[in-house]
Amino acid sequence: MTQTTLEPTGPEQLRPVQEPCPNCACCTAPLCERGRLSVGECMAHTPPEHTVTVAGCPCSSVTTRGTHAWRAEMTRITRHATEDPMPESAEDILRALTAAEAFTDRGGFLRTLRARGYVTGREPAWQITDAGRRYITARTERRFTTPVEVLSVDTTARTASVVVVGWDIDAPVTVLLDHLTSATGMSPDDLPGRFLEAKANCHTTDPDDLVLTRIQTSPDLPAGWMGIEKTGAGK
Repeated sequence: MTQTTLEPTGPEQLRPVQEPCPNCACCTAPLCERGRLSVGECMAHTPPEHTVTVAGCPCSSVTTRGTHAWRAEMTRITRHATEDPMPESAEDILRALTAAEAFTDRGGFLRTLRARGYVTGREPAWQITDAGRRYITARTERRFTTPVEVLSVDTTARTASVVVVGWDIDAPVTVLLDHLTSATGMSPDDLPGRFLEAKANCHTTDPDDLVLTRIQTSPDLPAGWMGIEKTGAGK
């Protein structure tokens, strides 16, 4: 007879039970926290055999306002609308859906609009999505070139706190750190205290709706700008 010896199991050999997320039925709370702070959503932090289970998790979804995936998507849509817009016939469909008006898809654009996430549903009940509304808004809203001061960065959350001068000089807003580093080529450690330049929809009222595009490094600003004074100035 073969005897099997069981090794004693100590606390260090047991994985602690993780708390389930209170906001979804598919993930643990730590997973959703990582997913919320990742453009790859919860799926990017899940073994391949379990990605189907967490796909579309509302805590990290591209459609959930405030997630990193949502912020990245708002930037993508804004750049699409301002830098490489669709044909006017496609945009007319989005405008018609926004106003709940009838339309005719003579150019066969509905398939493309659905693939981009701008519309959902099917004939005859097409609906415009939040992404579609963002696209149409970006086509008409005024965007201005403005200085952007980087106050601080959070390399864990992958965010940066910035002041968008043309929007509100006294109200810092949160942006994705990776957008700043990829656009400027600067490391996170070099960003705090630096002034950048970007296009922004400065007339928006909600800071989460503020979208920066065409981000680039800015030349040094003159002394006294933004309240900056050189040491010894005026003496």
